Amino acid sequence: MAEITAALVKELREKTGAGMMDCKKALNEAAGEIEAAIDWLRKKGLAAAAKKSGRVTAEGLVGVASAPNRAAIVEVNAETDFVARNESFQGFVEAVAKAALVAGEDLEKIKDVVLESGRTVADELTHLIATIGENMSIRRARVLSVPSGVVASYIHSAVRPGLGKIGVLAAIEAPSESEALETLGRQIGMHVAATRPAALDIDSVDPASLERERAVLVEQARASGKPEAIIEKMVDGRIRKFYEEVVLLEQVWVHDGESRVRAVVEKAGAKLNGFERFQLGEGIEKEENDFAAEVAKAAGG
Repeated sequence: MAEITAALVKELREKTGAGMMDCKKALNEAAGEIEAAIDWLRKKGLAAAAKKSGRVTAEGLVGVASAPNRAAIVEVNAETDFVARNESFQGFVEAVAKAALVAGEDLEKIKDVVLESGRTVADELTHLIATIGENMSIRRARVLSVPSGVVASYIHSAVRPGLGKIGVLAAIEAPSESEALETLGRQIGMHVAATRPAALDIDSVDPASLERERAVLVEQARASGKPEAIIEKMVDGRIRKFYEEVVLLEQVWVHDGESRVRAVVEKAGAKLNGFERFQLGEGIEKEENDFAAEVAKAAGG
């Protein structure tokens, strides 16, 4: 029997797209013969994952996991919304979020975390692709922490606790953790889910975005025909309005329609250190399929 070396396992993984543990098992079953191992994987349905790797994954779930003073949010994608209702897929997203709590935001480090199944996250993903029959991917992860206080989470339209289509983390620094602070954090999460702020504070606004906005406002103001001195004041006023729209701490609190978020946080004796909002599939170009045209093409029409 040939020695099952790391190089042999690597070669089989590259040929089949199957997970490392599955490749080791296949090589053992096939006495180290690559072609026989490929056949073994194909029979088990584990070599199919590689064929699916080019498909667009814009569905799936956002998941969150929490620990004292720390929380993680991840997005795991699949091809169809149907998979998001699969319990195995949901369990995997939960496991990925928990892995991010341990490993941090680096996706490669997350994929190296060993799960209860004995497989790494990467191998579990490959196994799931082969089992469910759809391409899947771990798209992104973010971890927030505070020295003291809470990192609260909110999931919009949760399919089960901690899993949904939109997720938000809110890092609130305070002298100690409390139920009131958790409630505030959840309320901030709901606010962020609804308003989609682009920055925490004015200093965090993207300079390029600000310049684009200012250029548009200047042209709009000049169209009024007013003197430059008046135009400058008009633009300054509209920039303040821009900040109120895109900066979280400057926004009007959606829960009362009057207060600023900054005032609400200060009243609680806390400080909002950061936030993160993940919306499933944002920024991914989805393929628009014309089913009737596909049928006609298949029929030679």
